[in-house]
Amino acid sequence: MDRGEPIRISDALVIPADEIEFRFSRSSGPGGQHVNRSATRVELLFDVARSRSLTEAQRERLLAKLRSHLDQDGVMHVVSQRTRSQWRNREDAILRFRSLVERALKRRRARRPTRPTKASVERRLEEKRRRSALKRQRGGDENE
Repeated sequence: MDRGEPIRISDALVIPADEIEFRFSRSSGPGGQHVNRSATRVELLFDVARSRSLTEAQRERLLAKLRSHLDQDGVMHVVSQRTRSQWRNREDAILRFRSLVERALKRRRARRPTRPTKASVERRLEEKRRRSALKRQRGGDENE
């Protein structure tokens, strides 16, 4: 992915490259000299609250669903430091960003409440009768 390439979330939503900011810093953890000298950790920033590419409904949905990824100003932070390569971490951050936004915007189908089947009700009642009988057998006389 090129630096200026927009990020396609769906057919209806494309985030222009100028709305995405990348920050690079040193990764944590082991790695010796490489990790101490290379800024391979990538942080992708996307201002949900002020984005021009989102509709008002999309903005509200993202602000509600992605609270754990947003700061108090409504800026989304996605961090990747999985690999030793800045380029691969950048690709990973973009993929994770795309996936998070896609899932947050996807509407779940409303669940239609259904009745239990006659067979499942009968199975439940039969199990209750068996448990009841088992417990009755346990009672016995305690004075014997």
